[in-house]
Amino acid sequence: MILQITRIPHRFTQIRAFVDAKVKWVRDPYLDFAVQREKNLKQVISLKNIIISSPLTSVPLSSVSLLKQNLKVPTTTISKFFELYPSVFIQFQPSLGLHPHVKITSQALLLHKEESTIHNSRPHRDDVAKRLAKLLMLTGAGKLPLYVIEKLQWDLGLPYRFIPTLLADYPDYFQVCSVKDCLTGEQTLALELLSWRKDLAVSELKKREYLEGNFGSRKRNRIAFPMSFPRGFDLQKKVMNWVEEWQHLPYISPYENAFHLAPNSDQAEKWAVAVLHELLYLTISKKTEKENIYCLGDYLGFGSRFKKAIVHHPGIFYVSNKIRTQTVVLREAYKKDFLLEKHPLMGMRHQYLHLMNKVIRKPRPGIILASSRGKRRNIAFANKEV
Repeated sequence: MILQITRIPHRFTQIRAFVDAKVKWVRDPYLDFAVQREKNLKQVISLKNIIISSPLTSVPLSSVSLLKQNLKVPTTTISKFFELYPSVFIQFQPSLGLHPHVKITSQALLLHKEESTIHNSRPHRDDVAKRLAKLLMLTGAGKLPLYVIEKLQWDLGLPYRFIPTLLADYPDYFQVCSVKDCLTGEQTLALELLSWRKDLAVSELKKREYLEGNFGSRKRNRIAFPMSFPRGFDLQKKVMNWVEEWQHLPYISPYENAFHLAPNSDQAEKWAVAVLHELLYLTISKKTEKENIYCLGDYLGFGSRFKKAIVHHPGIFYVSNKIRTQTVVLREAYKKDFLLEKHPLMGMRHQYLHLMNKVIRKPRPGIILASSRGKRRNIAFANKEV
């Protein structure tokens, strides 16, 4: 079913583009830390899900190794990656003649069960359905190839195998269909939203306006984006002047179709920023890899618009170069390195991080960890012989 989207005629027709000035990138140590502390977390949880989904709750190392590149495991071998986190993974030899296997620890299993309780709860399932429905509504046509959604699966907080769950629990929301990929020209599977949901077609910024009592105000369409800058950041005066004027442009909802606007106009850029802002707000950590944004932007027809939005508005979006990639962070969602809106799954992820960073200390041979004062005593085994 193709959704019918009404194109909103906006009176504002200003074409003036961004001023010819370079906007420098300034490092934000707090947001860098927010990204850095989740190093390897996605890989650990993804591997945990693969292992636990096995009927034997363990898998051969050889089969997991095939997923190394797809999961972007940073070490030379998958075995070395498991060795980094002995509190999560256990490598073992089932029996003579069999290949080495890997399973998860009892502590990791307890966390998995707690995480599963969240995924299986009705409030969380409803939340996931709404997030995914809003993502599909951002496309206008209400459809997205599954491979595009899978890129955002982690950031949206979707369960490991989300398609069967969604189709079973929300048959009036979604269906799987076949579409022609506009990027490759080939047929591919996609998730489709069956009907437009007006109650969900309200952006985060619009919600705030309603909560602040600005509904019905003449200025309610002049919504400005929250902005903040790290210490040491200084915009050129002509850039700052442009930003102030740009903030006063009419706000166009990301759920409206504004492709009729001149692509290089300031108004079109404000709409692109609105779409990108809403996309990041749909994620549970209010951040995602730049690669995911560009992939979605290319599919939606935004092309270079998302790239310009990120570069032109460092007070709204921050790009971190940590953990071997570039991550786009929504500034307003953080106070220093703390996420302001806590999602239950983010609490679980922090527990996984705590387990990952747990050090297992093994006593060295010939050392007894006991004394009246709690000090180590080195006792040579030779001296123990009579």
